[in-house]
Amino acid sequence: MTTMIRCISPVDGRVYAERPALSPEAADALVARARAAQPAWAALPLEERIARVKAGVAALNAMKERVVEELAWQMGRPTRYGGEYGGINERTDYMAGIAAEALAPMIAEESDRFARRIEREPLGVVFIIAPWNYPYLTTINTLVPALIAGNSVVLKSASQTLMVGERLAEAFHAGGVPEEVLQTVVLDHAGTERLIARRSFGFVNFTGSVEGGRAIERAAAGTFTPLGLELGGKDPGYVMEDADLDWAVDVLMDGAMYNAGQCCCGIERIYVARPLYEAFVEKSVAWVRQLRLGNPFDPATTLGPMASRRFADTVRAQIAEAVAQGATPLIDPALFPADDGQGTYLAPQILVNVDHTMRVMREESFGPVVGIMPVDSDEEALRLMNDSPYGLTASLWTQDPDRAWALARRIETGTVFMNRADYLDPAVCWTGCKDTGRGGALSILGYHAVTRPRSYHFRKVKPQ
Repeated sequence: MTTMIRCISPVDGRVYAERPALSPEAADALVARARAAQPAWAALPLEERIARVKAGVAALNAMKERVVEELAWQMGRPTRYGGEYGGINERTDYMAGIAAEALAPMIAEESDRFARRIEREPLGVVFIIAPWNYPYLTTINTLVPALIAGNSVVLKSASQTLMVGERLAEAFHAGGVPEEVLQTVVLDHAGTERLIARRSFGFVNFTGSVEGGRAIERAAAGTFTPLGLELGGKDPGYVMEDADLDWAVDVLMDGAMYNAGQCCCGIERIYVARPLYEAFVEKSVAWVRQLRLGNPFDPATTLGPMASRRFADTVRAQIAEAVAQGATPLIDPALFPADDGQGTYLAPQILVNVDHTMRVMREESFGPVVGIMPVDSDEEALRLMNDSPYGLTASLWTQDPDRAWALARRIETGTVFMNRADYLDPAVCWTGCKDTGRGGALSILGYHAVTRPRSYHFRKVKPQ
């Protein structure tokens, strides 16, 4: 019996897209085609691979109107934000621009007697398991360097964003990437784990939940397949007493609420120096009250539905538990009539009188809720920021870079921001620690993730 993979639209609850999961035989044949096509792709000059990848992204840009509409139906992001194209183009251009440097040989000696060097070799077939919250951006992070480095790619998009892989394949094929070099696959969990366990891939990149990451690790056990795992976060912001208050409120609230809070590097907890605490909370409440929750196709909507009712119910439960434990909610849901208390449309919330005994301050929420606590010192803020099983990003707000440097190097996280948040810079490695996962994307290190070193030691003449 064929398993159907369905996308239930958070906009109206209907089945927006469905596709049959591949049979084991069909999945094996797809991987075999990818493996067979990879050497010829890797043999093309680097400049040619770059040109075709950039042409594929240009073709994706030409699909913008259709892609933005499909994203709204699939995961609920308001169309006013125009999809993910800013990041797609920035990351592609940067990674293409550094490719020659990142993949260049490391020459130890080139003389009439010896040739000694290290070269970067593609890993073969790269398997990308993409999430639904930023399905294009997270795919591009690995897809672009993988293809440019000479790998073939098998892409599995999340069930909530089934059509993303199809659009990416359509665009990149139009740009000149051969069909066998970039293929999309629809699989259930068992089919995905089976392929990994069969040592089908040279590298597996997964973005998703901690439990999903554990399942990938179990499937890969004993295969020695390298893994890249980006498993979410509980990212803190710390506002010091010398911070620009209005700027901090604007960026941190946007980081907490954009995309209905469904961002692994979104702001989920904020610690504010006590002298600024009351003013920060007051301004944050005013900021959030200006949001408009509603249909993502309405140009006035700034906050769309969460991707599924299950995700919304998780956030509702965290808020209810925190309030029962003494937290104070500051946003009246009545200001957001689209929230009926049981569907995908969820009113944003700010909680105060919170502490780290509450799930909402320790477990990933992945929704439009943020807790705010006062602190009396950098040491207290550091202890609270590090009191988390996650470590993706942290955001520091101060006019003193030296103070920020001293604190940043003690935070258990992958990236530290000063006076900004919720941004992925392609020039620096996107990475994390603790339950956030392992590995790194983008920057020169992003190319290292999808290649391996190969050493050469050639003696040209006989010893005298």
